[in-house]
Amino acid sequence: MQEHWVPPPDPRLGGLVAGISGYAYEGLAPGVHVGMPGPALTLILPLEDPIVVSDGAAASRAWPALASGLFATPMQVHHDGSQHGVQVDLTPAGARALLGVPAGELAQTLVALDDLAPGLADAGRDGATLRARTRSVVEALVRRLAANGAPPPEVAHAWTEIHRTRGAVAVGALAAQVGWSTRHLGERFKDEYGLSPKTAGRLVRFDRARRMVAAGVPLAETATRCGYADQAHLNRDWQGFVGLSPTRWRAEDRLVFVQDRDRPEVAGCRS
Repeated sequence: MQEHWVPPPDPRLGGLVAGISGYAYEGLAPGVHVGMPGPALTLILPLEDPIVVSDGAAASRAWPALASGLFATPMQVHHDGSQHGVQVDLTPAGARALLGVPAGELAQTLVALDDLAPGLADAGRDGATLRARTRSVVEALVRRLAANGAPPPEVAHAWTEIHRTRGAVAVGALAAQVGWSTRHLGERFKDEYGLSPKTAGRLVRFDRARRMVAAGVPLAETATRCGYADQAHLNRDWQGFVGLSPTRWRAEDRLVFVQDRDRPEVAGCRS
């Protein structure tokens, strides 16, 4: 059994939430799903059993619910053939508005969701159906909206431009646009997001390529459309971010997971 539902975008969460997905998978072969790095922070709200995750640097841990900052490395999601939950992808602005912290404080980190947003994980347990539970999460997010500050406009502009250009803009060009030195922009950008502008651009490009590969687009075409010099360049980026080639990932990761289905491309700061 595989059930997956994406609610329509809620305008109250515009610019804060890049995507929400409810999912229920049963009867699959047990294994390890590769949670791919990307340009959004991720909240996982299991609806039944805790989710078992490791980030490669630590032993696997069962989380009742978790928040993941921006990572430039993959996660390993260990499953027994079934997964039930709601996944929320946040923009960095969403981290401030909904969790009360800048994305930079969560970079390369997994955190218990209750430590950041007490009670939010319980929202997914309200309702008899997957759609009702996912809608409950949406409403709980809306209730958490608060004025928690905003990043410097120069830094926000750089983030938006990286997404608008799909990672193609040069860091020097971004610095010139905001009137800062490249070094100062890099320092302030990393303070806010936990990544350098160059790494953020690579993640945006990789995220687009990942979704194309998952959809079955030929690798050579994916490389061209995503701005890689050639397919070998695409393969090197995959090895750097995931530790696998795109061909091997597509062949071995059998869990049809929410990260690779129906997720709109993040453009600017909203979906």
